[in-house]
Amino acid sequence: MKRGYYIGILVTLACIGQNYSQEAFHNLGNVQIHADGEVGFHTNLINDGIFDQNEGFTGFYSPDDRLTISGDNRPVFYNMEIDVFDDLYLEVATGVRNFQQFTTGRVQTPRDRDAITTSLDYLGDAPYAGEDDDHFVDGYASLTGDLDFTFPIGDDFRLRPMRIEDGAAANTARGAYFFQDPNSPSFFPFSFDTNAFSPALYGVSVFEFWDLDGNTETRVTLTWDDNSNIPALVEDLEDLRVVGWDENLNQWVNLGNSGFTGDLDNGEITSAPFIPDNYVVLTFGTSDVLLDGALTIFTAVSPNGDGLNDTFIIQGIAQFPNNELFIFNRWGVEVYRKKGYNNTWGGISEGRTTIAKGEDLPVGTYYYVLKIEGQKDQAGYLYINR
Repeated sequence: MKRGYYIGILVTLACIGQNYSQEAFHNLGNVQIHADGEVGFHTNLINDGIFDQNEGFTGFYSPDDRLTISGDNRPVFYNMEIDVFDDLYLEVATGVRNFQQFTTGRVQTPRDRDAITTSLDYLGDAPYAGEDDDHFVDGYASLTGDLDFTFPIGDDFRLRPMRIEDGAAANTARGAYFFQDPNSPSFFPFSFDTNAFSPALYGVSVFEFWDLDGNTETRVTLTWDDNSNIPALVEDLEDLRVVGWDENLNQWVNLGNSGFTGDLDNGEITSAPFIPDNYVVLTFGTSDVLLDGALTIFTAVSPNGDGLNDTFIIQGIAQFPNNELFIFNRWGVEVYRKKGYNNTWGGISEGRTTIAKGEDLPVGTYYYVLKIEGQKDQAGYLYINR
C-alpha cells in the first residue's frame, strides 16, 4: 500500500536540485520518524546527518523512474517498502530493523569489492517479503542477527537465494550472487580458474558464483535453476558439491554435500560446516571421491565438541574394512596413520616427527591419502577448524 503523507518529523533539511538529476530530500541535521509516523519518499534521499533512530513506516515510491539513497551516513528504517519502477539504488548502506516489503523494482547496490560495505542491511533478524525474479537485492545484502537467514539476492532478473544457519550472522554476514563465469568476473581484481581444483573434485561450474562474507562457521545452502546447467556437472545430485575458492591454495576445494532437494533443473544443496571468510567465492562442483558409488569424504573437521564434524568422516568406509588412511600436514609430514579407519580421528597428532603425539593439531589445511585394497588411491585436502 502506498503511503504519501508526512507525520512526526523534526528536521534540519534542504530540498535541492543542484548536481542531481532530480530534486532530493537532503538531511543535514537530525531526523526521526516517530512510532506513528508514515513517510513516503517520492524523490532521492541524501543523508549527511543523523537518520537512524526511526520508528513507524517509510516507503520509497516512483512510478516511472529510479530513486537513489546516498550521503555520508547510513539511514536506518523500521518498516520499509520499496515501490520503485526503475529500481532503488543504494550509494550508501541502508538498514531496516523490523520489516521490509518488495512491491515494485529491485534494490541495486555496488558489486565492486571495494564498495561491499554498501548493502541493504537487515538488522536484528529483520524479515522481508515479496521477493521473486523481479524483486530482490541486485548486489549485496547483509544480516546482523541470531536466526537462520536466506539472502534475497539475485542477478540478471533472477532471484538466487543463499541461506545460512542460526548464529552465523551474530557478527554480521554479507552476501551477493553473480550470474557470471568465475573465470572472468567483472567485479573482482582476480579470476577463479575453474580448471584449478583439489584432487577431491573433477569439475567446477562456469555459469555462476556467490560471495559470502562472515567469520562464524555455518552450513550454506545454494540454489540452482535451469540456467545453472547442473546437468553439465552431474547426472546424479549425490555427486554435486558446494565448492569454495581458497586463495591460499589458489584453487577450488570441496565444501561438501550434507543434503539436497529438487532435481537437475531446480533445487538446493547444503554444504558441510565451514567459515565463509576462508573462501573468496562459492559455487557448484562435482566430486570424484565416490568409490564405486559407496563413499563420500567430508573435507571439513571441527573438533569442538558440538557434535558436528567433530571427526574426519568418510561415509561408507565400514564397507571397506581393508583400508588405510594417511594424513599429512602442509610440509608433507605424516601426522596420522590408521589401518581399518572407522571415522574416529578428531585432529589429534599421532605422528612421530611433528607436534607431540596426543596434542591437538593447529587450524589449517591438511592432505589425506586413503588406500583401499583393490581400489585406486584417493587423495585430497581437508581443513581443520576449532
